[in-house]
Amino acid sequence: MAINPKYPNYYLSPEEYLQGEILSETKHEYVDGQIYAMVGASRNHERIAGNVFGEIRNWLKNSPCEPFASDMKVKAGSSFFYPDVMVVCEEQNPDEYYTKSPVIIVEVLSKSTRKTDETTKRIAYFNIPTLQEYVLIEQDIVDVEICRRNKGWMSEHYFMGDELFFESIGLKLTVEEIYARVDNEDVRTFFEEKRLVSDNALDL
Repeated sequence: MAINPKYPNYYLSPEEYLQGEILSETKHEYVDGQIYAMVGASRNHERIAGNVFGEIRNWLKNSPCEPFASDMKVKAGSSFFYPDVMVVCEEQNPDEYYTKSPVIIVEVLSKSTRKTDETTKRIAYFNIPTLQEYVLIEQDIVDVEICRRNKGWMSEHYFMGDELFFESIGLKLTVEEIYARVDNEDVRTFFEEKRLVSDNALDL
């Protein structure tokens, strides 16, 4: 996330930001009166976000809960962010361009966003009254971190071969499903070890 170089010291009101964002060709996030341009995502980032969104969308097909991908903003205090995936179940007086009541937020980490996702956004998201789970997913290694309100936001980590549970929407997923088609060393090693186990079993 990079600050807008045209206006490094210009502070926008939330209303100015929201109006400008409707017309902007580039997405920006809004923190403390400053706007930050969002950078493009890698293939692995899009694969992970797409896998999670697809599984959640299928699961919630006949549910009042609704998933959103990265084009919908969330309001967290006085800030506005674009989560990779989030789910909204009940919302009074919804705005067309942002939500204030997600129950789960998922962010896919990258080198350029990790610091913000793990600090600024974490603090802001934890203060959203409706939020039950915050999920951070690494793209360069295999590591799914889930922080739950009912466990004091303590981190739980899941790896290849594990199954996890999104309590807020009642969905079980395997880490393997989350990393489907992803190409990194951890994923390659996992499938190579599975292949060797399978080959050894056939030789017995």
